[in-house]
Amino acid sequence: MTKSKRDNGANLGFEQKLWQAADKLRSNMDAAEYKHVVLGLIFLKYISDAFEDHRAMINREASDPKSEWYVKEPQERYEVMEDRDEYMAANIFWVPKEARWDFLKKNAKQPLIGKVVDSAMDTIEKDNPSLKGVLPKDYARPTLDKARLGELIDVVGTIGLGDSENRSKDILGRVYEYFLGQFADAEGKKGGQFYTPRSIVKLLVEMLEPYKGRGFDPCCGSGGMFVQSEKFVQAHGGKIGDISIYGQESNPTTWRLCKMNLAIRGIDADIQWGDSFHNDQHKDLKANFILANPPFNDSDWKGELLRDDARWKYGTPPVGNANFAWVQQFIHHLAPNGIAGFVLANGSMSSNTSGEGEIRKNIVEADLVDCMIALPTQLFYNTMIPACLWFVTRDKKNSKFRDRRGQVLFIDARKMGVLVDRRHRELTDEEIQKIAKTYHAWRGEGGKYEDVKGVCKSAKLDEIREHSHILTPGRYVGVEEIEEDEEAFEERRKNQYWIEAAIAVRSK
Repeated sequence: MTKSKRDNGANLGFEQKLWQAADKLRSNMDAAEYKHVVLGLIFLKYISDAFEDHRAMINREASDPKSEWYVKEPQERYEVMEDRDEYMAANIFWVPKEARWDFLKKNAKQPLIGKVVDSAMDTIEKDNPSLKGVLPKDYARPTLDKARLGELIDVVGTIGLGDSENRSKDILGRVYEYFLGQFADAEGKKGGQFYTPRSIVKLLVEMLEPYKGRGFDPCCGSGGMFVQSEKFVQAHGGKIGDISIYGQESNPTTWRLCKMNLAIRGIDADIQWGDSFHNDQHKDLKANFILANPPFNDSDWKGELLRDDARWKYGTPPVGNANFAWVQQFIHHLAPNGIAGFVLANGSMSSNTSGEGEIRKNIVEADLVDCMIALPTQLFYNTMIPACLWFVTRDKKNSKFRDRRGQVLFIDARKMGVLVDRRHRELTDEEIQKIAKTYHAWRGEGGKYEDVKGVCKSAKLDEIREHSHILTPGRYVGVEEIEEDEEAFEERRKNQYWIEAAIAVRSK
Protein backbone atom coordinates (compact mmCIF):
# COMPACT_ATOMS: atom_id res chain seq x y z
CA MET A 1 0.00 0.00 0.00
CA THR A 2 1.35 3.43 -0.89
CA LYS A 3 2.25 5.98 1.74
CA SER A 4 -0.34 8.43 0.45
CA LYS A 5 -3.12 5.89 0.86
CA ARG A 6 -1.93 5.00 4.33
CA ASP A 7 -1.70 8.65 5.37
CA ASN A 8 -5.16 9.30 4.01
CA GLY A 9 -6.80 6.95 6.48
CA ALA A 10 -7.09 3.80 4.37
CA ASN A 11 -5.02 1.56 6.68
CA LEU A 12 -5.08 2.66 10.29
CA GLY A 13 -3.91 -0.49 12.06
CA PHE A 14 -5.26 -0.61 15.60
CA GLU A 15 -8.44 1.30 14.65
CA GLN A 16 -9.21 -1.45 12.16
CA LYS A 17 -8.57 -4.18 14.74
CA LEU A 18 -10.77 -2.39 17.26
CA TRP A 19 -13.51 -2.07 14.64
CA GLN A 20 -13.30 -5.77 13.74
CA ALA A 21 -13.58 -6.76 17.40
CA ALA A 22 -16.52 -4.41 17.98
CA ASP A 23 -18.27 -5.43 14.75
CA LYS A 24 -18.12 -9.12 15.72
CA LEU A 25 -20.26 -8.29 18.72
CA ARG A 26 -22.89 -6.60 16.56
CA SER A 27 -24.42 -9.96 15.59
CA ASN A 28 -27.79 -9.25 13.95
CA MET A 29 -28.16 -5.72 15.28
CA ASP A 30 -28.74 -3.07 12.62
CA ALA A 31 -25.67 -0.88 12.00
CA ALA A 32 -27.72 2.31 12.43
CA GLU A 33 -28.70 1.18 15.93
CA TYR A 34 -25.34 -0.33 16.91
CA LYS A 35 -23.54 2.87 15.90
CA HIS A 36 -24.87 4.73 18.92
CA VAL A 37 -24.11 1.84 21.27
CA VAL A 38 -20.43 1.76 20.26
CA LEU A 39 -19.78 5.47 19.78
CA GLY A 40 -21.46 6.27 23.08
CA LEU A 41 -19.11 3.88 24.90
CA ILE A 42 -16.08 5.29 23.07
CA PHE A 43 -17.13 8.77 24.18
CA LEU A 44 -17.56 7.58 27.76
CA LYS A 45 -14.14 5.88 27.75
CA TYR A 46 -12.51 9.04 26.42
CA ILE A 47 -13.90 11.46 28.99
CA SER A 48 -13.23 8.96 31.77
CA ASP A 49 -9.59 8.60 30.65
CA ALA A 50 -9.16 12.37 30.44
CA PHE A 51 -10.69 12.74 33.90
CA GLU A 52 -8.43 10.07 35.44
CA ASP A 53 -5.35 11.56 33.79
CA HIS A 54 -6.10 14.98 35.26
CA ARG A 55 -6.98 13.40 38.61
CA ALA A 56 -3.58 11.69 38.73
CA MET A 57 -1.89 15.01 37.96
CA ILE A 58 -3.75 16.71 40.82
CA ASN A 59 -2.70 13.88 43.13
CA ARG A 60 0.96 14.23 42.14
CA GLU A 61 0.90 17.98 42.74
CA ALA A 62 -0.93 17.65 46.04
CA SER A 63 1.38 14.88 47.27
CA ASP A 64 4.67 16.64 46.49
CA PRO A 65 5.97 18.67 49.48
CA LYS A 66 7.93 20.85 47.05
CA SER A 67 4.79 21.79 45.16
CA GLU A 68 2.90 25.00 45.93
CA TRP A 69 -0.27 22.85 45.77
CA TYR A 70 0.98 20.46 48.48
CA VAL A 71 -1.76 19.17 50.81
CA LYS A 72 -0.54 17.33 53.88
CA GLU A 73 -3.62 15.47 55.08
CA PRO A 74 -4.73 12.48 52.86
CA GLN A 75 -8.42 13.24 53.37
CA GLU A 76 -7.98 16.86 52.30
CA ARG A 77 -5.91 15.68 49.34
CA TYR A 78 -8.75 13.34 48.34
CA GLU A 79 -11.23 16.21 48.58
CA VAL A 80 -9.07 18.28 46.24
CA MET A 81 -8.95 15.39 43.78
CA GLU A 82 -12.75 15.21 43.89
CA ASP A 83 -13.27 18.96 43.50
CA ARG A 84 -15.35 19.43 40.37
CA ASP A 85 -14.06 22.97 39.84
CA GLU A 86 -10.50 21.66 39.42
CA TYR A 87 -11.63 19.79 36.29
CA MET A 88 -13.96 22.37 34.84
CA ALA A 89 -11.19 25.00 35.07
CA ALA A 90 -8.96 22.72 32.95
CA ASN A 91 -11.75 22.15 30.38
CA ILE A 92 -12.08 18.52 31.49
CA PHE A 93 -15.55 16.96 31.74
CA TRP A 94 -16.48 16.11 35.31
CA VAL A 95 -17.09 12.34 35.62
CA PRO A 96 -18.93 11.15 38.76
CA LYS A 97 -17.70 7.95 40.48
CA GLU A 98 -20.50 5.78 39.10
CA ALA A 99 -19.67 6.89 35.53
CA ARG A 100 -15.93 6.24 35.58
CA TRP A 101 -14.65 3.49 33.33
CA ASP A 102 -13.26 1.37 36.17
CA PHE A 103 -16.74 1.21 37.68
CA LEU A 104 -18.25 0.15 34.36
CA LYS A 105 -15.53 -2.44 33.82
CA LYS A 106 -16.16 -3.99 37.25
CA ASN A 107 -19.84 -4.34 36.40
CA ALA A 108 -19.43 -5.35 32.74
CA LYS A 109 -20.42 -8.98 33.38
CA GLN A 110 -23.44 -8.13 35.56
CA PRO A 111 -26.97 -8.62 34.13
CA LEU A 112 -27.79 -4.98 35.00
CA ILE A 113 -24.84 -3.50 33.08
CA GLY A 114 -27.28 -1.76 30.70
CA LYS A 115 -28.77 0.20 33.58
CA VAL A 116 -25.29 0.99 34.89
CA VAL A 117 -24.29 2.53 31.54
CA ASP A 118 -27.56 4.46 31.23
CA SER A 119 -27.09 5.83 34.74
CA ALA A 120 -23.51 6.84 33.89
CA MET A 121 -24.67 8.73 30.80
CA ASP A 122 -27.44 10.42 32.74
CA THR A 123 -25.19 11.62 35.57
CA ILE A 124 -22.58 12.94 33.12
CA GLU A 125 -25.24 14.98 31.33
CA LYS A 126 -26.51 16.39 34.61
CA ASP A 127 -23.02 17.44 35.72
CA ASN A 128 -21.96 18.81 32.32
CA PRO A 129 -24.67 21.12 30.91
CA SER A 130 -23.03 21.31 27.46
CA LEU A 131 -23.86 17.59 27.00
CA LYS A 132 -27.53 17.88 27.95
CA GLY A 133 -29.68 15.73 25.66
CA VAL A 134 -26.67 14.50 23.70
CA LEU A 135 -25.59 11.11 25.09
CA PRO A 136 -27.36 7.82 24.26
CA LYS A 137 -29.26 6.40 27.23
CA ASP A 138 -30.97 3.20 26.05
CA TYR A 139 -28.40 0.54 26.93
CA ALA A 140 -30.90 -1.17 29.27
CA ARG A 141 -33.38 -1.94 26.49
CA PRO A 142 -34.33 -5.65 26.32
CA THR A 143 -33.23 -6.01 22.68
CA LEU A 144 -29.60 -5.19 23.54
CA ASP A 145 -27.76 -8.39 24.53
CA LYS A 146 -26.16 -7.60 27.91
CA ALA A 147 -23.48 -10.27 27.58
CA ARG A 148 -22.36 -8.72 24.29
CA LEU A 149 -22.53 -5.25 25.86
CA GLY A 150 -20.16 -6.44 28.59
CA GLU A 151 -17.79 -7.85 25.98
CA LEU A 152 -17.94 -4.57 24.05
CA ILE A 153 -16.97 -2.67 27.21
CA ASP A 154 -13.95 -4.96 27.49
CA VAL A 155 -13.01 -4.30 23.83
CA VAL A 156 -13.31 -0.51 24.12
CA GLY A 157 -11.38 -0.68 27.38
CA THR A 158 -8.30 -2.09 25.61
CA ILE A 159 -7.28 1.29 24.20
CA GLY A 160 -6.25 4.41 26.06
CA LEU A 161 -8.11 7.34 24.56
CA GLY A 162 -8.13 10.36 26.85
CA ASP A 163 -4.81 10.45 28.71
CA SER A 164 -2.46 13.29 27.79
CA GLU A 165 -0.19 11.15 25.58
CA ASN A 166 -3.03 9.74 23.51
CA ARG A 167 -4.77 13.11 23.34
CA SER A 168 -1.60 14.57 21.79
CA LYS A 169 -1.71 11.82 19.14
CA ASP A 170 -5.46 12.36 18.60
CA ILE A 171 -6.01 8.63 19.13
CA LEU A 172 -9.68 9.21 19.86
CA GLY A 173 -10.13 11.34 16.76
CA ARG A 174 -8.67 8.59 14.61
CA VAL A 175 -10.83 5.89 16.20
CA TYR A 176 -13.98 7.99 16.04
CA GLU A 177 -13.43 9.04 12.44
CA TYR A 178 -12.62 5.47 11.37
CA PHE A 179 -15.72 4.11 13.10
CA LEU A 180 -17.94 6.78 11.54
CA GLY A 181 -16.67 5.77 8.11
CA GLN A 182 -17.15 2.06 8.80
CA PHE A 183 -20.70 2.61 10.04
CA ALA A 184 -21.46 4.71 6.96
CA ASP A 185 -20.25 1.79 4.85
CA ALA A 186 -22.26 -0.75 6.86
CA GLU A 187 -25.42 1.34 6.63
CA GLY A 188 -25.10 1.86 2.90
CA LYS A 189 -27.25 4.65 1.51
CA LYS A 190 -28.36 6.02 4.88
CA GLY A 191 -24.76 6.34 6.05
CA GLY A 192 -24.22 9.41 3.95
CA GLN A 193 -26.62 11.35 6.13
CA PHE A 194 -24.01 11.62 8.84
CA TYR A 195 -20.62 11.11 7.18
CA THR A 196 -18.70 12.78 4.37
CA PRO A 197 -15.54 10.89 3.35
CA ARG A 198 -12.42 12.38 4.87
CA SER A 199 -10.63 13.12 1.59
CA ILE A 200 -13.58 15.19 0.31
CA VAL A 201 -13.75 17.21 3.51
CA LYS A 202 -10.00 17.70 3.45
CA LEU A 203 -10.12 18.95 -0.15
CA LEU A 204 -12.87 21.47 0.66
CA VAL A 205 -10.91 22.74 3.66
CA GLU A 206 -7.63 23.00 1.74
CA MET A 207 -9.39 24.91 -1.04
CA LEU A 208 -11.20 27.38 1.24
CA GLU A 209 -8.46 27.85 3.86
CA PRO A 210 -10.76 28.78 6.78
CA TYR A 211 -8.24 30.61 8.97
CA LYS A 212 -10.37 33.30 10.54
CA GLY A 213 -14.03 34.28 10.72
CA ARG A 214 -17.37 32.47 10.88
CA GLY A 215 -17.69 28.93 9.52
CA PHE A 216 -21.11 27.43 8.80
CA ASP A 217 -22.62 24.12 7.70
CA PRO A 218 -26.45 24.04 7.60
CA CYS A 219 -26.50 20.25 7.04
CA CYS A 220 -23.56 19.31 9.24
CA GLY A 221 -24.04 15.56 9.80
CA SER A 222 -21.54 14.30 12.36
CA GLY A 223 -19.42 17.47 12.09
CA GLY A 224 -16.54 16.32 9.89
CA MET A 225 -16.29 19.70 8.16
CA PHE A 226 -15.73 21.41 11.51
CA VAL A 227 -13.14 18.89 12.68
CA GLN A 228 -11.07 19.24 9.50
CA SER A 229 -11.34 23.04 9.64
CA GLU A 230 -9.92 23.03 13.17
CA LYS A 231 -7.13 20.66 12.09
CA PHE A 232 -6.31 22.99 9.18
CA VAL A 233 -6.04 26.02 11.43
CA GLN A 234 -3.79 24.12 13.85
CA ALA A 235 -1.61 22.70 11.06
CA HIS A 236 -0.98 26.19 9.69
CA GLY A 237 -0.11 27.74 13.02
CA GLY A 238 -3.36 29.62 13.47
CA LYS A 239 -5.39 30.15 16.62
CA ILE A 240 -8.44 27.94 17.05
CA GLY A 241 -10.30 30.84 18.65
CA ASP A 242 -9.99 32.84 15.44
CA ILE A 243 -12.77 30.83 13.79
CA SER A 244 -16.33 30.60 15.13
CA ILE A 245 -18.34 27.53 14.16
CA TYR A 246 -22.07 27.32 13.48
CA GLY A 247 -24.10 24.39 12.25
CA GLN A 248 -27.50 22.80 11.95
CA GLU A 249 -28.66 19.20 11.54
CA SER A 250 -32.21 17.98 10.98
CA ASN A 251 -31.76 14.37 12.15
CA PRO A 252 -31.81 14.28 15.98
CA THR A 253 -29.61 11.18 16.32
CA THR A 254 -27.07 12.60 13.86
CA TRP A 255 -27.16 15.90 15.76
CA ARG A 256 -26.15 13.98 18.89
CA LEU A 257 -23.28 12.35 16.99
CA CYS A 258 -22.09 15.78 15.92
CA LYS A 259 -22.26 17.16 19.44
CA MET A 260 -20.25 14.20 20.76
CA ASN A 261 -17.75 14.39 17.89
CA LEU A 262 -17.04 18.05 18.66
CA ALA A 263 -17.09 17.62 22.44
CA ILE A 264 -14.41 14.93 22.45
CA ARG A 265 -12.14 17.29 20.51
CA GLY A 266 -12.85 20.31 22.68
CA ILE A 267 -14.36 22.23 19.77
CA ASP A 268 -16.73 24.96 20.88
CA ALA A 269 -19.54 25.31 18.35
CA ASP A 270 -23.14 26.49 18.09
CA ILE A 271 -24.84 23.39 16.63
CA GLN A 272 -28.63 23.59 16.42
CA TRP A 273 -31.18 20.91 15.68
CA GLY A 274 -33.85 21.48 13.04
CA ASP A 275 -34.65 21.65 9.33
CA SER A 276 -32.53 24.38 7.71
CA PHE A 277 -35.15 25.15 5.08
CA HIS A 278 -38.23 25.33 7.31
CA ASN A 279 -36.70 26.24 10.66
CA ASP A 280 -33.44 28.07 10.00
CA GLN A 281 -31.86 28.38 13.44
CA HIS A 282 -29.15 30.74 12.14
CA LYS A 283 -31.44 32.98 10.12
CA ASP A 284 -29.33 36.14 10.45
CA LEU A 285 -25.90 34.50 10.18
CA LYS A 286 -23.59 35.73 7.43
CA ALA A 287 -20.64 33.36 7.20
CA ASN A 288 -17.13 33.87 5.89
CA PHE A 289 -16.86 30.18 5.02
CA ILE A 290 -19.52 27.59 4.23
CA LEU A 291 -18.56 23.93 3.83
CA ALA A 292 -21.35 21.44 3.23
CA ASN A 293 -22.44 18.12 1.79
CA PRO A 294 -26.24 18.28 1.49
CA PRO A 295 -28.38 15.25 0.55
CA PHE A 296 -28.18 14.59 -3.20
CA ASN A 297 -31.34 15.21 -5.27
CA ASP A 298 -33.59 15.33 -2.18
CA SER A 299 -37.20 15.03 -3.35
CA ASP A 300 -38.74 15.12 0.13
CA TRP A 301 -37.75 18.59 1.28
CA LYS A 302 -41.34 19.97 1.34
CA GLY A 303 -40.50 22.70 -1.12
CA GLU A 304 -44.18 23.28 -1.86
CA LEU A 305 -44.40 25.12 1.47
CA LEU A 306 -41.68 27.60 0.49
CA ARG A 307 -42.71 28.82 -2.94
CA ASP A 308 -42.25 32.53 -2.18
CA ASP A 309 -39.25 32.33 0.14
CA ALA A 310 -36.88 35.31 0.14
CA ARG A 311 -33.89 32.98 -0.24
CA TRP A 312 -34.86 32.06 -3.81
CA LYS A 313 -33.27 35.17 -5.30
CA TYR A 314 -32.13 33.36 -8.44
CA GLY A 315 -35.27 31.30 -9.05
CA THR A 316 -37.71 29.06 -7.21
CA PRO A 317 -36.24 25.56 -6.86
CA PRO A 318 -38.38 22.61 -8.02
CA VAL A 319 -40.42 20.75 -5.42
CA GLY A 320 -38.97 17.45 -6.61
CA ASN A 321 -35.28 18.32 -6.12
CA ALA A 322 -33.62 20.39 -3.38
CA ASN A 323 -30.23 20.85 -5.09
CA PHE A 324 -30.76 24.49 -6.01
CA ALA A 325 -32.57 25.18 -2.76
CA TRP A 326 -29.31 24.24 -1.04
CA VAL A 327 -27.21 26.32 -3.42
CA GLN A 328 -29.33 29.37 -2.70
CA GLN A 329 -29.39 28.63 1.03
CA PHE A 330 -25.59 28.75 0.98
CA ILE A 331 -25.49 31.98 -1.04
CA HIS A 332 -28.07 33.55 1.28
CA HIS A 333 -25.84 32.92 4.30
CA LEU A 334 -22.61 34.24 2.77
CA ALA A 335 -21.01 37.41 4.11
CA PRO A 336 -20.08 40.08 1.53
CA ASN A 337 -16.58 38.58 1.26
CA GLY A 338 -17.70 35.01 1.99
CA ILE A 339 -16.98 31.86 0.01
CA ALA A 340 -18.78 28.51 0.00
CA GLY A 341 -17.56 25.07 -1.06
CA PHE A 342 -20.06 22.24 -1.24
CA VAL A 343 -20.77 18.83 -2.75
CA LEU A 344 -23.64 18.27 -5.18
CA ALA A 345 -24.74 15.58 -7.63
CA ASN A 346 -23.32 15.99 -11.14
CA GLY A 347 -26.80 16.72 -12.47
CA SER A 348 -26.65 20.15 -10.83
CA MET A 349 -24.04 21.21 -13.41
CA SER A 350 -26.18 20.53 -16.46
CA SER A 351 -29.83 19.85 -15.59
CA ASN A 352 -32.41 21.98 -17.39
CA THR A 353 -35.52 20.33 -15.94
CA SER A 354 -38.07 22.14 -13.75
CA GLY A 355 -36.33 25.48 -14.14
CA GLU A 356 -32.98 24.35 -12.75
CA GLY A 357 -31.15 25.50 -15.87
CA GLU A 358 -32.58 29.01 -15.45
CA ILE A 359 -31.54 29.15 -11.78
CA ARG A 360 -28.01 28.03 -12.68
CA LYS A 361 -27.89 30.62 -15.49
CA ASN A 362 -28.90 33.39 -13.07
CA ILE A 363 -26.24 32.34 -10.56
CA VAL A 364 -23.57 32.25 -13.29
CA GLU A 365 -24.65 35.62 -14.69
CA ALA A 366 -24.46 37.09 -11.17
CA ASP A 367 -20.78 36.05 -11.34
CA LEU A 368 -20.99 34.02 -8.15
CA VAL A 369 -19.42 30.79 -9.42
CA ASP A 370 -15.69 30.71 -8.73
CA CYS A 371 -14.65 27.12 -9.40
CA MET A 372 -16.16 23.78 -10.45
CA ILE A 373 -14.54 20.40 -9.85
CA ALA A 374 -15.64 17.07 -11.36
CA LEU A 375 -14.87 14.28 -8.89
CA PRO A 376 -13.95 10.63 -9.51
CA THR A 377 -16.55 7.92 -8.90
CA GLN A 378 -16.79 5.66 -5.83
CA LEU A 379 -15.79 8.35 -3.33
CA PHE A 380 -18.96 8.17 -1.24
CA TYR A 381 -20.31 5.49 1.08
CA ASN A 382 -23.93 6.33 0.47
CA THR A 383 -24.35 6.65 -3.28
CA MET A 384 -22.92 5.75 -6.66
CA ILE A 385 -24.28 9.03 -8.10
CA PRO A 386 -21.36 10.98 -9.65
CA ALA A 387 -20.62 14.13 -7.68
CA CYS A 388 -18.93 17.48 -8.09
CA LEU A 389 -17.74 20.39 -5.99
CA TRP A 390 -19.10 23.91 -6.34
CA PHE A 391 -17.29 27.00 -5.07
CA VAL A 392 -19.27 30.22 -5.00
CA THR A 393 -18.22 33.62 -3.71
CA ARG A 394 -19.81 37.03 -3.41
CA ASP A 395 -16.60 38.94 -4.04
CA LYS A 396 -14.33 37.94 -6.93
CA LYS A 397 -12.68 41.33 -6.72
CA ASN A 398 -11.63 40.50 -3.16
CA SER A 399 -8.46 42.39 -2.31
CA LYS A 400 -6.98 39.24 -0.72
CA PHE A 401 -6.67 37.69 -4.18
CA ARG A 402 -6.57 38.84 -7.79
CA ASP A 403 -9.60 40.24 -9.60
CA ARG A 404 -11.39 37.17 -11.05
CA ARG A 405 -14.57 38.85 -12.24
CA GLY A 406 -16.03 37.25 -15.36
CA GLN A 407 -13.94 34.07 -14.96
CA VAL A 408 -14.59 30.54 -13.67
CA LEU A 409 -11.98 27.85 -13.05
CA PHE A 410 -12.89 24.33 -14.20
CA ILE A 411 -10.97 21.30 -12.87
CA ASP A 412 -11.53 17.74 -14.07
CA ALA A 413 -10.40 15.36 -11.31
CA ARG A 414 -12.30 12.30 -12.55
CA LYS A 415 -9.11 10.33 -13.20
CA MET A 416 -7.75 10.92 -9.73
CA GLY A 417 -8.15 8.80 -6.61
CA VAL A 418 -6.93 5.38 -5.53
CA LEU A 419 -9.04 2.33 -4.67
CA VAL A 420 -8.89 1.50 -0.96
CA ASP A 421 -11.14 -1.54 -1.44
CA ARG A 422 -13.28 -2.92 -4.23
CA ARG A 423 -16.01 -0.33 -3.78
CA HIS A 424 -14.36 2.82 -2.45
CA ARG A 425 -11.89 5.32 -3.79
CA GLU A 426 -10.05 8.12 -1.97
CA LEU A 427 -8.16 11.17 -3.13
CA THR A 428 -4.57 10.99 -1.91
CA ASP A 429 -2.97 13.84 0.02
CA GLU A 430 -0.81 14.59 -3.05
CA GLU A 431 -3.88 14.85 -5.28
CA ILE A 432 -5.66 17.08 -2.77
CA GLN A 433 -2.65 19.41 -2.72
CA LYS A 434 -2.43 19.40 -6.51
CA ILE A 435 -6.07 20.47 -6.88
CA ALA A 436 -5.88 23.05 -4.10
CA LYS A 437 -2.64 24.57 -5.42
CA THR A 438 -4.13 24.86 -8.91
CA TYR A 439 -7.06 26.82 -7.48
CA HIS A 440 -4.85 28.97 -5.25
CA ALA A 441 -2.51 29.82 -8.14
CA TRP A 442 -5.49 30.71 -10.31
CA ARG A 443 -6.97 33.08 -7.75
CA GLY A 444 -3.59 34.73 -7.20
CA GLU A 445 -2.08 33.27 -4.05
CA GLY A 446 1.32 32.54 -5.49
CA GLY A 447 2.59 30.16 -8.14
CA LYS A 448 1.93 30.43 -11.85
CA TYR A 449 -1.40 29.22 -13.19
CA GLU A 450 -1.66 27.72 -16.68
CA ASP A 451 -4.49 25.90 -18.41
CA VAL A 452 -3.69 22.19 -18.79
CA LYS A 453 -5.62 20.32 -21.44
CA GLY A 454 -7.78 17.63 -19.91
CA VAL A 455 -7.15 18.92 -16.39
CA CYS A 456 -8.01 22.59 -15.83
CA LYS A 457 -9.26 25.63 -17.74
CA SER A 458 -9.99 29.23 -16.80
CA ALA A 459 -13.09 30.11 -18.83
CA LYS A 460 -14.72 33.49 -19.36
CA LEU A 461 -18.45 34.08 -19.03
CA ASP A 462 -18.85 34.40 -22.82
CA GLU A 463 -17.56 30.85 -23.25
CA ILE A 464 -19.92 29.58 -20.54
CA ARG A 465 -22.80 31.31 -22.31
CA GLU A 466 -21.85 29.45 -25.49
CA HIS A 467 -22.33 26.23 -23.54
CA SER A 468 -25.80 27.36 -22.34
CA HIS A 469 -24.49 27.93 -18.79
CA ILE A 470 -23.67 24.25 -18.33
CA LEU A 471 -20.86 23.94 -15.77
CA THR A 472 -19.50 20.44 -16.47
CA PRO A 473 -15.67 20.77 -16.44
CA GLY A 474 -15.23 18.25 -19.27
CA ARG A 475 -16.84 20.72 -21.69
CA TYR A 476 -14.12 23.26 -21.01
CA VAL A 477 -10.88 21.44 -20.19
CA GLY A 478 -10.93 19.25 -23.33
CA VAL A 479 -9.18 15.90 -23.74
CA GLU A 480 -5.78 15.37 -22.20
CA GLU A 481 -2.95 15.19 -24.71
CA ILE A 482 -0.91 12.02 -24.28
CA GLU A 483 2.60 11.86 -25.67
CA GLU A 484 3.39 8.51 -27.27
CA ASP A 485 6.86 7.01 -27.08
CA GLU A 486 8.39 5.58 -30.29
CA GLU A 487 7.64 1.95 -29.35
CA ALA A 488 3.94 2.66 -28.73
CA PHE A 489 3.71 4.65 -31.98
CA GLU A 490 5.31 1.80 -33.98
CA GLU A 491 2.93 -0.76 -32.41
CA ARG A 492 -0.09 1.39 -33.28
CA ARG A 493 1.22 1.82 -36.87
CA LYS A 494 1.55 -1.96 -37.31
CA ASN A 495 -1.97 -2.56 -35.98
CA GLN A 496 -3.34 0.03 -38.36
CA TYR A 497 -1.51 -1.68 -41.27
CA TRP A 498 -3.10 -5.05 -40.56
CA ILE A 499 -6.56 -3.50 -40.14
CA GLU A 500 -6.26 -1.78 -43.50
CA ALA A 501 -4.96 -4.99 -45.12
CA ALA A 502 -7.91 -6.99 -43.75
CA ILE A 503 -10.36 -4.43 -45.09
CA ALA A 504 -8.68 -4.57 -48.51
CA VAL A 505 -8.97 -8.39 -48.62
CA ARG A 506 -12.69 -8.27 -47.71
CA SER A 507 -13.38 -5.69 -50.37
CA LYS A 508 -12.04 -8.06 -53.06
